[in-house]
Amino acid sequence: MKRFKLITKLVAVAFLTAAGLTIAGTLDDVKSKGFISVGVNEGLFGFSQPDKKGEWAGLDVDTARAVSVAIFGAKDKVKFTPLTAKTRFTALQSGEIDVLTRNCTRTLSRETAMGLAFSQVNYYDGQGFLVQKKSGVKSAKELDGATVCVLPGTTTELNVADYFRANGMKMKPVVIESTPELVQAFFAGRCDVLTSDASQLASTRAVAPNPDDYEILPEIISKEPLAPVVRHGDDQWYDIVNFSVLAMIAAEELGITSENVDEMLNSKNPKIQRFLGVIPGNGKALGLDEKWAYNIVKQVGNYGEVFERNVGVNTPLKIKRGL
Repeated sequence: MKRFKLITKLVAVAFLTAAGLTIAGTLDDVKSKGFISVGVNEGLFGFSQPDKKGEWAGLDVDTARAVSVAIFGAKDKVKFTPLTAKTRFTALQSGEIDVLTRNCTRTLSRETAMGLAFSQVNYYDGQGFLVQKKSGVKSAKELDGATVCVLPGTTTELNVADYFRANGMKMKPVVIESTPELVQAFFAGRCDVLTSDASQLASTRAVAPNPDDYEILPEIISKEPLAPVVRHGDDQWYDIVNFSVLAMIAAEELGITSENVDEMLNSKNPKIQRFLGVIPGNGKALGLDEKWAYNIVKQVGNYGEVFERNVGVNTPLKIKRGL
C-alpha cells in the first residue's frame, strides 16, 4: 500500500511538472519564434479588423501591439489569428495563441473552471440592443416575442435569456457562431434585434449600409469588463500583458503622450523617471528592457490616444469615454 501511494505521488508530480512546462515560459517561447500569436475578433470595427491590405487595426489590436513593443521594442512582432466566440478560449488553452485580445468579458467561471487569467481591463462595456428605426421600438421592454440575433457560448447569450425571463417576455433566438455572419443575418432581416456589447453594436451600426437606419436602445442590461486573457500558471507572462495595458493607462494619468514622451525623459518627477526607465528597476522586475514603457507610449500611445484613435467621438463609432 505504501509503495502504491509513493508511485501515485510520483505520477502526480510528473503530471503537474509536465502540465507546468506546457504553460510556463511563454516569454521564452515568444522570443524564440520572434513574434506573439494573438487571438482577435474575426472583424469588429474599432476593436480588431483588417483593412484591404490585410493590416489589422483597433483597440484590441493596439493592446496586442503594446505587448509586442514591451518585449521586442517593435509593434509589428505579432501574428493575428481571427477566432469566433466559440473557439477563442480553446485556442488559448491549447497553446495555439499566446494571448487573447478579443473583447472578452472577465468572469469567475472563466478564471477558475477554464484555467484562464484576465489582465487589466482595457474596455468597460455593457450589453445592449440594436434595432432598425423603422421598427418603432424605443425600449427593450417592447421586445416581447422578438427574434434575437446572438452569438453562442457568450455571456451575451446568458444575459439576454435572463433579461427576457426576468421581465416576463419571450424571445426567439437566432444563434450564429461567426460575428460577421451574425451581423449579415441582422442586416438581412432574419431577426428583429441584435444583442451584444454596446461597443460591438456601435461597430455594427458604423459599417451598416445606412447607419442612420439603426438605433441602439437605451437599456444596458449588464456590466462587461473586457480584458486580454492568458493561461493560468505563467506569472511572468501574465505580468507583462497586465502591465502593458496598465502602462498605457498610467501614461495618460502622468500626462505622457506619444508626442511629448521624449521631452518627458528630462522630467524631474521621480514617478515619471521610474515609469520611463530613467530610474531603472521596472524593466528588470518584468524581465524586459528598462525602456519598455517608454517604447509603448512612443509607438502605440497612451490609453486616451488609443481610445480616441479607434473608437472615440471622432471615429464612425462616436463613443464617449465616460467614467
